[in-house]
Amino acid sequence: MQALIVVDVQNDFLPEGALGVKGGDEILPVIIKLMETVPYCVASQDFHPKGHVSFASTHDQKVGSSIMCDGETQILWPDHCVEGTEGVAFSIALPQERIDHIVHKGTHQNKDAYSAFEGTDLEMHLKEKGIDHLIVAGLATDYCVLNTVCDALKLGFAVEVVLDGVKAVNLHEGDGDRALETMKLRGASLTRSKDVLCRQF
Repeated sequence: MQALIVVDVQNDFLPEGALGVKGGDEILPVIIKLMETVPYCVASQDFHPKGHVSFASTHDQKVGSSIMCDGETQILWPDHCVEGTEGVAFSIALPQERIDHIVHKGTHQNKDAYSAFEGTDLEMHLKEKGIDHLIVAGLATDYCVLNTVCDALKLGFAVEVVLDGVKAVNLHEGDGDRALETMKLRGASLTRSKDVLCRQF
């Protein structure tokens, strides 16, 4: 069984948001059509507490700099997707009645989570539903999409990434393209929405 995974299509990741992805709104029509076509849809949300470890303001550092946290490099971002704010909400353009399951990630104060599988029930939920094939779209290609796809592949899911349904932060030029290549090398298929929308589900 196939399912659509919509990654972090939230107000703060759209162009006017706190951590806006350039052109992020351009993928909305594609994602809407996918949500209306694929019979099962899971959506992830960044869902941070105030003062989250990933916020530059928490450490009095510049956005885009990095720190070491528990032996791992943590990139520092603007405050974004803070629980209880408008920024954490899904884009109003999405047909939210089509979302069958929502997972919240990055909910722990001192631990970031780019992947929709990290610290959530996503793996268990998908397997309980008999889902073994994921179609992934959303924001951003080079962080949360990349990590979600890589984790899904490790867990044994077949994964397709919808090329016209993702956009990258590109903190460094070419990050998005490198992320797509990494996903492909690890076993994901790169596809276009037209090839998904014509299927019989």
